Amino acid sequence: MRHRMSGRKLNRTKAHRRALFANLAVALITHEQINTTLPKAKDLRRVADKMVSLGKKGTLSARRQAMGYLRSEDAVKKLFDTLAPRYKERPGGYTRVLKAGFRYGDAAPMALIELVDRDVEAKGAEDKARHEAEMEALGEDGGEE
Repeated sequence: MRHRMSGRKLNRTKAHRRALFANLAVALITHEQINTTLPKAKDLRRVADKMVSLGKKGTLSARRQAMGYLRSEDAVKKLFDTLAPRYKERPGGYTRVLKAGFRYGDAAPMALIELVDRDVEAKGAEDKARHEAEMEALGEDGGEE
């Protein structure tokens, strides 16, 4: 029996699950909105809310705990410098899960998980900047190969 057992196994080992949620949390913090399966999104809420709560503490210890879990300096910097002040007055519930139909290949239930009061420009901004830098580099070379 699974009495008092929280969370889903998602058919993964503990280490794989931890890495999965760390990667999803980094993506959520970076883009502020991601598309994933419904069970993963529901479990990711707990991780993301804990990370934002750490960001709101703002202490060195909290920063080190977030870095130990997320393992991404850029995500931790955004978490503490941008997201923590945004949610300073909010007592909890920093994420929202919206159902998004079913995946074509295997009919898995999909969901959109996003940060409440998110910055609309944040989604894909990193990819756009990288693409512009690549195009700039090609422009300097004249585009010749």
